[in-house]
Amino acid sequence: MIRGWMQYYGAFYRTELYPLLKRINYYLMRWVRKKYRRLKTFKKFHRRLKQVSTAYPLFFAHWKWVHSIW
Repeated sequence: MIRGWMQYYGAFYRTELYPLLKRINYYLMRWVRKKYRRLKTFKKFHRRLKQVSTAYPLFFAHWKWVHSIW
């Protein structure tokens, strides 16, 4: 679904999608930190997210455009 938004709206308003994609990334971060207790602290989570995003850069569609956590 997100990939479809990126393809359609990205052709016209790519810069308008960045805040939405960052918000999706934030919700994903919040969900992961609640689900896995060992990633509760921000430092541990940030380190692990960096490992995952470099190993699997296309794991989520929005990671193509948005690389930051915030």
